[in-house]
Amino acid sequence: MTEPTISRGDILEVRIDRMAHGGEGIGQAPDGRVVFVPRAFPGDVVKAKAGRVKKSFIKADLDSVVTPGALRVPSSCPAAEQGAGCCDFAELDPAAETGIKAEILAEQLRRTGVKTREGLEIEQHTLEPVRGWRTRVRWGVDKQGRAGTRERRSNELVTAAACTQLAPGLADGLVGEGARRFIPGAEVIAVVDGAGDRHVVETRKAPRGRRVETIREVVEGSGQVQEHVGSRTFSFPATAFWQAHSQAPAAYTQLVTEWLGQREYQERTAWDLYGGVGLFVPALAAAVQGKVISVDYSPAATAAEQPCLADCDVELKSAKVEQVAAQLPKPGAVVLDPPRTGAGKDVIRSVAAAAPQAVVHVGCDPATFARDLHYWDEHGYGIEKMALINAFPGTHHFETIALITPA
Repeated sequence: MTEPTISRGDILEVRIDRMAHGGEGIGQAPDGRVVFVPRAFPGDVVKAKAGRVKKSFIKADLDSVVTPGALRVPSSCPAAEQGAGCCDFAELDPAAETGIKAEILAEQLRRTGVKTREGLEIEQHTLEPVRGWRTRVRWGVDKQGRAGTRERRSNELVTAAACTQLAPGLADGLVGEGARRFIPGAEVIAVVDGAGDRHVVETRKAPRGRRVETIREVVEGSGQVQEHVGSRTFSFPATAFWQAHSQAPAAYTQLVTEWLGQREYQERTAWDLYGGVGLFVPALAAAVQGKVISVDYSPAATAAEQPCLADCDVELKSAKVEQVAAQLPKPGAVVLDPPRTGAGKDVIRSVAAAAPQAVVHVGCDPATFARDLHYWDEHGYGIEKMALINAFPGTHHFETIALITPA
């Protein structure tokens, strides 16, 4: 007797066994096909509504929880409860979160065929706090002028409640009942900086093919953010990139300093690729005892020199990394911190061709990070150290950092 055909819209009862990249729970349909269910965790028995139905798998939406597993807890985020796509792990026990992310990373490395040196242990770090950690946020604005978080897989907005990722006071008066109204279709960027000041700017997205978004109005604060890392204070526009978790810049800098230090470099030049405002410049300068070339494509990050880097020999290049990497002078050390899409084959080929003695590669997506590690292997480089940083608690996202050296 054959199993009944499963069609879009059918309700399936599924036991969740493990987690997939992207934060979806994995179970099995009655006919043996793999089922992916968001907001479902190992141990849960759920009813899932079939969406995309393929020969080997089914993408479903959570309909209801039949029997909660031991890892399920009450939701920590009212915005996510209303459908916002912010905290997809809001109902996952925070104590289990980093371990689950480590399993997801290990599976991505296995699937990609990444070779690791014998005895390599992946360090695991959870950044505190696990709620109220986000110091910067970008909201959409609906037709009524209300700011809010986008729903999962949608451009619709949740405007009645703010996400609990946000640092205390970040959303006050900006999201929720009685909040300020903005221009419909705009975007709102809010930042609480290292000095404790809040900056709120209303922007218009950059047209396709252009790099600069237009700031329509500085609503609150100066729009010029101050962030402290150690004894240095970085200053940059609220629209420029900076790590979202309050403790991430210091944590990443510490790893870069430890991993690249205590080495003798033949070349006294370092590359800081996708360098932003120059967070890693001091660590690189100290490591090679020489010059740092920092490359980033964002004018908001590279428009002005940082006074806090005055004691470093640094050259800023506002350019795409893939266009200039092959033209730079040979480095002793490199930090590579690409966007979620990863560095890619061409960039890694260019860096490897320059024969650095050590590379710190940062990745915020385990799939593209694992793919990039495979490219390093093709060019004779291997993984000396690796760390998983849970810098996005309450979500499926995490950061992975690897020390890459000649094999």
